[in-house]
Amino acid sequence: MSQKEKVDAAKLEEWIEKIHYSERYSDDEYEYRHVILPKPLFKMIPKQFFNPDNTGTLRLLTENEWRGIGITQSLGWEHYEVHAPEPHVLLFRRRKDFDEQLRLQNQQLQQQQQMRAASGKYARKK
Repeated sequence: MSQKEKVDAAKLEEWIEKIHYSERYSDDEYEYRHVILPKPLFKMIPKQFFNPDNTGTLRLLTENEWRGIGITQSLGWEHYEVHAPEPHVLLFRRRKDFDEQLRLQNQQLQQQQQMRAASGKYARKK
């Protein structure tokens, strides 16, 4: 790695550490938060992440894309809106019952795994 690449990587890490995550707020269906990217980090986002209409706003990003630019938050969040006056502010939401739904899915998965393991033990005993 060249000296310039090391400096660029260090700057990137510094900007990622300065990402601001708002407190959560909610309505009846969703909880929300906004994420404010430092402007130098925003300027480093790949061009393919922007709307093709030359407004300078991001298109809605997939989870892999927003995580790839350094945003870290728990599961279930979706980038649902852009705010043209402040394009470095990303708006996220997730269903209010997301944690409960995830817990139920994990319980069902564990039960299925236990049933498969039990049926495998029964089949071997025959």
